Amino acid sequence: MSRFTISLRRDLSNFFKIIFLSLGILVILGLAACSGKKEDPAKAKRERIVPVTVTTVEEKTVPVQIQAIGNVEPLSTITIKSRVTGELKQVHFREGQDVAQGTLLFTLDPDPFEAELKKAQAILAKDIALAQKAEEDLRRYSELIKKEYVSREQFDQATTNLAALNAQIKADQAAVEAARLQVNYCYIKAPITGRTGSLLAFKGNMIKANDDNKNMVVINQIQPIYCSFALPEQNLADLKKYSVAGKVKIKAFIGKEQEHPEEGEVSFIDNTVDKATGTILVKGIFHNKTKRLWPGQFVKIKVDLTTRANTLLVPTQAVQTGLEGQYVFMVKADQKAEIRPVVIGQSLDGKTVIEKGVKAGEVVVTDGQFQLVSGTKVQIKKGPEGKEAARP
Repeated sequence: MSRFTISLRRDLSNFFKIIFLSLGILVILGLAACSGKKEDPAKAKRERIVPVTVTTVEEKTVPVQIQAIGNVEPLSTITIKSRVTGELKQVHFREGQDVAQGTLLFTLDPDPFEAELKKAQAILAKDIALAQKAEEDLRRYSELIKKEYVSREQFDQATTNLAALNAQIKADQAAVEAARLQVNYCYIKAPITGRTGSLLAFKGNMIKANDDNKNMVVINQIQPIYCSFALPEQNLADLKKYSVAGKVKIKAFIGKEQEHPEEGEVSFIDNTVDKATGTILVKGIFHNKTKRLWPGQFVKIKVDLTTRANTLLVPTQAVQTGLEGQYVFMVKADQKAEIRPVVIGQSLDGKTVIEKGVKAGEVVVTDGQFQLVSGTKVQIKKGPEGKEAARP
């Protein structure tokens, strides 16, 4: 055996000894680790400090409200049509203009109707003259018949002639009034105060009387204005109760705004619940002084039924929903979080009524809940103005 072979065997032997020694050390360390105590994950989680934003539970008097989505409707809508046939001579307003009741809107050619009026007046004048002649004849015959200068038949004929002429005068007077109305109908005026829509008839058009296929303009009355909305039938009893007690106030919020709503009152409750939807139609009336409410507009409606004292409120974002219902995280005196099941009521301007589960003055978490479990240590963050939030 060569010296090289002996040396190789010695090196391999030393190598395997080092390997076995290292494995032994690793086994011993592993056993030592297994024999030690395991760290409790829940304890480690509880020892974490989670920054949160908090607020206190408020107690105040709040309105009892019903909320709905409403649709704005004009108080009245008038479709303007002509009552006579003729050429449209003049349009006296602009599209979209506000007009007062009695404002002249259109003028149709009055010449043909004025000619008919003059003709009727002439016929009336002729018959009045004939009646005056017949009256003179009757007076004369009344004297002559006493002396028997005329027969009874002639006297009766004169009496009948006068009566017929008087009747004809009444017919002529009616004809004159009818002709005068036709002339007046050539001047079309606004029957209500409101806002005009698109102009549908233009100067020079031939307008037909009461044409179902030809509207001239539509006027909507928007001051005051209606807002209609549907309420679930379970709210009907309360609505009727408070309507009898007095006027029920309504607020209409336009778009996403939460302040400066339009204010009105309930003016109509339908007499039938819709069987298909289980809702009832309600209308409110608004003065609409600034014309912010517009026909066709959708608004958020809040019906104020009454007020409720000693009501507990928390910010809506504080309320969480789990498998067992709603809950909030409370912060106890030891700065640890606690899950508190709650029963919620209505929402009011970003806050939710808590019917059961909290007390006034308790501290509730409003932000940071997703990192919390019951028993988690919390750190209260400062508010946006640099002031530290309320502490329990």
